[in-house]
Amino acid sequence: MGKAKLAATLAFLAALVSFGTGAEAGAETWTSRALAVPEGIEALVRNGRDVLVRSRRPGAEGALYHRVHRGADGLFLEPLANFEFAAPENREDMLPDGEVGYGRRGIAEAWLAAPTRRYGHGVLGDAVEAGAIVAIDENAVERRLELEGDKVFEDRLARLVDMDGDGRDEIVVVRSDIHYGAALAVLGIVGDELHLLAETAPIGTSHRWLNPAGFGDFDGDGRIEVAVVITPHIGGTLEIYEYTRAGIRREASVHGFSNHVMGSRELAMSVVLDADGDGTVDLALPSASRRDLRLVAFSGGVFRDIATLAHDAAIQTAIRSIDFDSDGRRELLYGLSDGRLIWSGPGRAPHTEK
Repeated sequence: MGKAKLAATLAFLAALVSFGTGAEAGAETWTSRALAVPEGIEALVRNGRDVLVRSRRPGAEGALYHRVHRGADGLFLEPLANFEFAAPENREDMLPDGEVGYGRRGIAEAWLAAPTRRYGHGVLGDAVEAGAIVAIDENAVERRLELEGDKVFEDRLARLVDMDGDGRDEIVVVRSDIHYGAALAVLGIVGDELHLLAETAPIGTSHRWLNPAGFGDFDGDGRIEVAVVITPHIGGTLEIYEYTRAGIRREASVHGFSNHVMGSRELAMSVVLDADGDGTVDLALPSASRRDLRLVAFSGGVFRDIATLAHDAAIQTAIRSIDFDSDGRRELLYGLSDGRLIWSGPGRAPHTEK
């Protein structure tokens, strides 16, 4: 074998070892490294700018929570003895496991309300869903939308996002029909009332669900889109939608993804970031098996794989982004089902997880 051919072969093999799978020449290589957490990983949670590991049982110094740090030789955990999060905010008639959504553009707060067992799916850990949604506007006026008896909000969070670029937030939430399954719904304040503005077609079958994956200008056209994984537990499809006053339009649909574990309350198993450094935001989320982290792009309206990071255990936690070295590039943290904490980031790492 000639020297040039040998060099090319070695370069190709090196790219495979470092998990770089960019589809285009010059695509950025992503690598990963692992840290075993003997106590297991229950969740990855945000605390200000830090990411904390919540262990399945107490570890060093009796700590249940550990702050994640990255050093020259890899990740390490700082035990936080006696650390506790403040109790989550609650509102009257709120969904027991719901979260308050906050905004600054027309709607100050929104939450899911009127707990009901009329659906019985249990995709988020119990059979209690929301029969109503409440929004507080910037003038502290409360508005409420009640659903009919064959529908529920099968969600935990009312997401406040300016979807149509008019300077005022809409509410994005999962609305499910007892007969036809889940749809993505956009709500907003019109006049003095809270209204359903638009929604996607329901999946078509009862007990079929979808989970929003993130918001951003994925195609670079200056308008915000929402990414959604349809049926994340049974061979999910990543779909990207754009909302305008004319309705919701699907712009992409690609099979082979997941962003949720059946029965889990964790909805944040995906991250929006600029993964390839081209100035347009991308998505990081698990494959359908959850054994790969896939970084994908939709720049210019064309779907493209940036990188795939393969693991031999399933991604089990939220995927959190953090800029450890303050270089302006986001890195990713997530936990596997075997108790390993994974760091993934652009560029070559000293130790690569396999």
